[in-house]
Amino acid sequence: MRILIANDDGYLAPGLAALVEAMDGLGEIDVIAPEQNASGTSNSLSLHRPLSLYRGVNGFRYVNGTPSDCVHVALTGLLPHRPDLVLSGINNGANMGDDTLYSGTVAAAMEGFLFGIPSIAFSQVEKGWAHLDEAAATARAVVEAVLASAKTTQPFLLNVNIPNRADALQLPRRVTRLGRRHASEPVIQQKSPRGEAIYWIGPAGDAREAGEGTDFHATAVGCVSITPLQVDLTEHATIGEWSAVLRRDGTA
Repeated sequence: MRILIANDDGYLAPGLAALVEAMDGLGEIDVIAPEQNASGTSNSLSLHRPLSLYRGVNGFRYVNGTPSDCVHVALTGLLPHRPDLVLSGINNGANMGDDTLYSGTVAAAMEGFLFGIPSIAFSQVEKGWAHLDEAAATARAVVEAVLASAKTTQPFLLNVNIPNRADALQLPRRVTRLGRRHASEPVIQQKSPRGEAIYWIGPAGDAREAGEGTDFHATAVGCVSITPLQVDLTEHATIGEWSAVLRRDGTA
């Protein structure tokens, strides 16, 4: 078993170290993470500048780029072998509902999935790293359950959110769908030292669709949420409707 581990909080993040330690003994582990916190970078790739690879004092290799850069570089030339599994996290805070579209944690796992490799993203629901060891043990249990099944014969993408609890390993696990959030709160406007207007992106909105079966609901009632994700964003149900409006045949 060869496992590639990345994250979006940076190579010095406690969540990354905890995930690496939790996977000890499962196989050969490679760690390639961003140099700095890259939260919210989604699936962006650095196409207009070269990337550099370094090794940190903790032994982890890191790239001066995005989470997707890290996995992409690893899979397209850096590693001498193809991993059997790509893991990302453990993130400092939840990645549920619409957040998955912005998440660098999910993006790193998605990059592995795009290359046809089974991939899993792990996040803690609350920020602050409380009960991180228990979250890491839960991640280990999820990985072991997957490896014990026949699912690794096909690529998949799982998004796992773990409550910050001392009993996280004993919590029920629920397979969920993504919920939805309200729109983000307004931007926060400030003045720079030079008197120029600057803007901070506002906090995420509250959950809008958080009913039973969603990731929001599962974690709220004390369960580990595991959401299978796909990359196809096509709205298949309306292809016929849009074809009637916009399709044009021929060259005349």
